[in-house]
Amino acid sequence: MAIFLIASKGFRQAEANGLPSRIRQAGGEKTERAACKKIKVPAVARAYHLGMNAATDTDTDTDTDTDIKSQMAERVRQAAQAGVALRIRGGGSKDFYGQALAGEVLDMRTYAGVISYEPSELVVTVRGGTPLAELEALLAGQGQCLPFEPPHFGPQATVGGMVASGLSGPARASSGAVRDFVLGVVLLNGKGECLTFGGQVMKNVAGYDVSRLMAGALGTLGVLLEVSLKVLPVAPAEATLRCSGLGQQTALDLLNRWGAQPLPLNASCWVREEAVRPAQDLLFVRLRGAVAAVGAAAPRMVADVQAAGGQVEPMDSAQASADWVACREQSLPFFSKPPSVDDCLWRLCVPQTTPAMSLPYAPFIEWQGGLRWLWAPASAAGQLRQLAQQAGGHATLFRRPTHTPAELPADQSVFTPLPSVQSRIQRALKKQFDPVGVFNPRRLSLDW
Repeated sequence: MAIFLIASKGFRQAEANGLPSRIRQAGGEKTERAACKKIKVPAVARAYHLGMNAATDTDTDTDTDTDIKSQMAERVRQAAQAGVALRIRGGGSKDFYGQALAGEVLDMRTYAGVISYEPSELVVTVRGGTPLAELEALLAGQGQCLPFEPPHFGPQATVGGMVASGLSGPARASSGAVRDFVLGVVLLNGKGECLTFGGQVMKNVAGYDVSRLMAGALGTLGVLLEVSLKVLPVAPAEATLRCSGLGQQTALDLLNRWGAQPLPLNASCWVREEAVRPAQDLLFVRLRGAVAAVGAAAPRMVADVQAAGGQVEPMDSAQASADWVACREQSLPFFSKPPSVDDCLWRLCVPQTTPAMSLPYAPFIEWQGGLRWLWAPASAAGQLRQLAQQAGGHATLFRRPTHTPAELPADQSVFTPLPSVQSRIQRALKKQFDPVGVFNPRRLSLDW
């Protein structure tokens, strides 16, 4: 299970689930006023919760936007008073992810659109219900992108769902996770109060780093109304190498060696291609960066692969781009054809240096060895989690067949159970943001 605030022991688990490994406290009231002045937020407007300095919402919205937010806030207040649960939902593209779906739907798609975009500042602020595809198209028009390559899992994916799920794509190991690009948020807490955290600048030290706390929380802490994100320019050069004849351990050794060198290695995946006979081991690596850097790195990596007994073929850029999108969206054959109708898709997050693991089936490996996908039944939860924990990581039941029960037994939970101390901290944070448990009950934890 993901955790919001963790000590070093739980670092990798939160790292992979998209939640922050720490909450940073810095500055004070004086620093906060300076930061608020910089982003034109009135310093006199304050709401204090959890000891955090939270600036209340500004008057930059249109009348329609204000009406929508007021209606949402009123619905949250009524739900809290009546003890009715709400299920925060954007496009529903990630409904499969998490423990269970419960509560009346609070549809966020009515609150959509770009609030501000400053290409020269590499910052964009959008409403939570904004379609993710529209945001990416807007950025692409300015030669910019979301470098963590968030998966959509459907054309209806929204920016709020992107942040709430905390999921990142193939470039995550080199570019960072969703939370690393969240600068600020505006949210409704469980009391129907509209709060603003963070801002639109990188060096914002006005209190705790609450904005990134929302990444991967699956909507359990509040309704994400608005999100400010850091964006980056599209890399000027890119190349993908298709390497065949490399076993799993050989491929991992090469990836670890390349990771220790100044190479523009942006993404990788290793898979055993079962559609051909005999089965073929394939390693795909993507280089991104300056033209000179990519041009210099490719021959070196080709030589390394050939020295290891493999063959290398540069891929056509259009085909490579389509394949990486398919990898991000899990539409490759590995993800669409489970070995058995009862198998679940497991997500094992481990240190990149972890050697080949003794798993029931050949995995699909991303993030330079840090992310390993596997098809196995839900009943294998104990075995898989033990293997992952021995390596210093954790295992998540990512997808399950539609014919499985909505809620699995406790020993087959979606997320790895937390130690008691970490669980207590998580409960305390949930209590502060959502006192009566209105938002997405039992989505992140079977206990609340």
